[in-house]
Amino acid sequence: MSRLLARPLMPQDLMSLEAYARERPAFRAQVIAHKQPRTIAVGPHSTWCFEDRLTIQYQIQEMLRVERIFEAAAIQEELDAYNPLIPDGSNWKVTLLLEYPDPEERARALASLKGVESRCYVEITGRPRIFALADEDLDRENEEKTSSVHFLRFELSELERTALGGAAELVLGIDHPNYQAQVVASPATRSALLADLATH
Repeated sequence: MSRLLARPLMPQDLMSLEAYARERPAFRAQVIAHKQPRTIAVGPHSTWCFEDRLTIQYQIQEMLRVERIFEAAAIQEELDAYNPLIPDGSNWKVTLLLEYPDPEERARALASLKGVESRCYVEITGRPRIFALADEDLDRENEEKTSSVHFLRFELSELERTALGGAAELVLGIDHPNYQAQVVASPATRSALLADLATH
């Protein structure tokens, strides 16, 4: 992983509203292709989106576009809100989506899935499961239900990063009483996520 990939986004890294309007179709196509191996279904109702500098830049650019934000102070507020979602070389940052199209089913499911965000894990062959640190600085659960969106951080030790750089398999999973699922990361996903890590 290069230092550039972990570097926080600065105002000069962003396109102006005018430039983004011009570049958006090509940039959006680039980001969609980039996100494909970084977006994984873990069971039928959970999607994990592994964020990085490019995905976060896209989210910020879209927010500035929709809200028509061009003042320097307001742009900095968006940067301050989104930059913590960029991995720093020793971790993965994930947006967890709990997806139930039917509103009544969603309400029942979210009520039964309290705490699910802390039961998400990654597992590298030969190493213990790494459970997520969830929703830091955010309160996304109440007494009745969990949220449909959570922000996760998985911290990997140097040994774990080195193992993944070898032949170790990567498993993503959820171990919650009301939601059990796991999936083996594809070679494309494993390669994309390995690029987020400092392995030396």
